[in-house]
Amino acid sequence: MKIGIIREGKVPPDSRVPLTPQQCAYIMDKYPVQIKVQSSTGRCYSDQEYLEEGVIVTDDVADCPILMGVKEVPIKQLISNKTYLFFSHTIKKQEYNRGLLKAILNKEIQLIDYETLTNDKGQRLIAFGKFAGMVGAHNGVMTYGLRTGLFDLKRMKDCRDYEEAKSVYKKIQLPIFKTVVSGNGRVASGAIEVLEDMGIKRVTPSKFLNNEFKEPVYTQLFGKDYLAHNETGRYNQRDFYKNPKDYHSKFAPFTKAADLMINGIYWDNQAPVFFTKEEMRAKDFSIQVIADVTCDIAPVSSIPSTLFATTIKEPIFGYDVVTGKATDPFQPNTVDMMTIDNLPNELPRDASQAFGEQFIESVLTELLEKEDSKVIHRATIAKNGAIGSKFNYLEKWVNS
Repeated sequence: MKIGIIREGKVPPDSRVPLTPQQCAYIMDKYPVQIKVQSSTGRCYSDQEYLEEGVIVTDDVADCPILMGVKEVPIKQLISNKTYLFFSHTIKKQEYNRGLLKAILNKEIQLIDYETLTNDKGQRLIAFGKFAGMVGAHNGVMTYGLRTGLFDLKRMKDCRDYEEAKSVYKKIQLPIFKTVVSGNGRVASGAIEVLEDMGIKRVTPSKFLNNEFKEPVYTQLFGKDYLAHNETGRYNQRDFYKNPKDYHSKFAPFTKAADLMINGIYWDNQAPVFFTKEEMRAKDFSIQVIADVTCDIAPVSSIPSTLFATTIKEPIFGYDVVTGKATDPFQPNTVDMMTIDNLPNELPRDASQAFGEQFIESVLTELLEKEDSKVIHRATIAKNGAIGSKFNYLEKWVNS
């Protein structure tokens, strides 16, 4: 089998890779697989590093039936009748990628989305989420420092790796501020790892709301902490996953206690929002900075002020709570928004290494037997010009 690693074509560019040079060499040594890498000057691993591991580097990977990337592939770069693996951002009916999915159907491409690769229990097998949370937390704290002028935190993208970032944390003196982290998955775990490495103390949600502190603190919110059933007033995780529309937010007390919010939940379109635009105008709304790692774009989003995704080059915008529009950050009437949608690209080598390890451990053998693999079947969004059986709900949308 031939697998091609394509160069990233999306703008802004992404330097992550699905497999590192060493991982490519390992796969070719252990499996009946040949890997080719499409030449690129923008990767975190250079062409030379792949060549040194015995990997073919070429401009043309059209002879490979399986093509792997990271971000969405531009329509003009799609090759008909191939199997592609990348993050397509289509399963929530993201309007900005409807044309991409339609082109994939027209070109009879098999699309396997990393986000939909799951085990029999529905748990994801492969993700960059932890690193999104790590960079999101770092950037959230950085933004708070810029807004208040109390400290200056080096950009994560300017560190060679996370080890260098941790050395920066040991030297910085943080003021007293309160951070609320939403979620309990990979993103939240990554965010918490950074906050802990910064020396920020963890407290319970109750103490977060009711106590005064002499040091920076954070709290982590699970579903039970900010969601309640419309009728019973209680939270049941299994029921919430089945019927998210039957629940409402009880997050309001945290909007009056937190200075920084790091949003790391997976949000269903029918789930309640944390707060509304009207609530953000309240005088006691104390959140000054929101690092929205989830980055669903308003109005279909858990955070109403996430108006668009920012970039690594320009990571922050101000949300004017009076007008509801984007403006310059760090103004009196703004909540400052950090909404980069490719956060792991600020730690590309660390993130790529971990992602490739997950791929080899949980996905590679399934891919080699893809015609009989339940894992691959569940993750196939499109094949032979038709929507995959698990994603029938996309058919009307993509053809509308």
